[in-house]
Formats: sequence, C-alpha cells, structure tokens
Amino acid sequence: MRISCSPSGKPTPDKPSGRTGRPRSAAADAAILAATRDALVELGWSKLTMGDVSARAGVAKTTLYRRWAGKNELVVDAVAELFDALELPDRGSLEADIEDVVLQFAALLHRPEAKTALMAVVAESTRDQALRDRIRSAIVERQKHLVVLGRRRAQARGELPPEEDAAVTAHTTDLIFDVIAGTVVHRALVSAEPVDELWVATFTQLLMYGLKGAAQ
Repeated sequence: MRISCSPSGKPTPDKPSGRTGRPRSAAADAAILAATRDALVELGWSKLTMGDVSARAGVAKTTLYRRWAGKNELVVDAVAELFDALELPDRGSLEADIEDVVLQFAALLHRPEAKTALMAVVAESTRDQALRDRIRSAIVERQKHLVVLGRRRAQARGELPPEEDAAVTAHTTDLIFDVIAGTVVHRALVSAEPVDELWVATFTQLLMYGLKGAAQ
C-alpha cells in the first residue's frame, strides 16, 4: 500500500498500483487488519498464518493475497492502522501538544494487540531487510507528520523560530521523532514502566529544553 499526503498533511493511503479488478472494500480491509491483530495476540508471530487471518475475518485466503503478498506485509499494515489513530490536538502550546500525543502513544502501546504486534514485527525485522523497509515506510514515515505539524504550530505561535534550510528541517524532524518514539517505546515495552502524567510532564520538559536550546 503506498501512502501520500492530503492537503492537510495527514498521510492517506493511495490505491494499490498495478492491480485491477473490483475496488477494495474498506470494511473488508478493516476486518482483516483487526483479525490479524487478534490472531497475533492469541497465536504469536511464529504460529500466525494467512489462513488463520482469513478464517477470523470471514474472507477467502485469496482475498488476502490480492491485498498483501504475505504475512510480513499484512502484520505491518495491521500495526500501522493502530498508529494512524494518533492525533495532535492543538492545546495552545508546544509543551501541551507534546504531552497530549505522548499520552496517546503510551495508551496505544498498552493495548495487547499493539504491544504484541509491534514487538513481533520489530523482532522479525532484524532478520528481514524488506520488512524493516516496510516498517519505515508504513509506520515511521507516516507518523512523522505529527512532528511536522507540532513544529509548524510552534513556529506560528512564536515558540520556535522558522527554518530556512529544508535539509536541517528534515534532520531535526527525524531526531525529534526518534527521541519521542524511542523513549516511549523503551519505557513502555522494554522497561515495562508506567508512562503516566508525571513521567510525561518530566520527559516533555526535558525535550522542550533541548528544542529551545537548539533553536538559540
């Protein structure tokens, strides 16, 4: 599945390229991705098969293969759909915006289907370059729009200065995303420590110190 951006900057899925026939059903896709997450929680990565998913979703196995080449692609898209629910409401300040989205992210990682699916694909990707590439395009690159939006708002409020160099902007966006995603995933899934409001507030203050220091 290729991804493009809507005029608002929110990534939107494009139609599959190189495929003909009847249009894809959004309801069927949603059922398949939900069934994939349920199967992962119950069976784990190693035991999960396309047949398990097709039976749970109530669709033919050929329907799955018309949409996804195999289990790797299917599971990544099932994870990506969860992360696509993350939003960045305008809370009036960059600090409040960051706290809001980090708490959303932590709540998402607390869900068994998100935790199991994400850990499974990351572990499997250590042996599969194509899977790493798909994770990067379907999850990481798609979620960077939250960082772009947050910085754009902060610049409009005067909290951060505008940047003229596109290469510097892209580098900074990557770094901010890595810091937030890496820290929260490690805290929630590796250390298995709570990501509560106090922790989020402290983490956000540390991040804000870095952002404002880099802008000076």
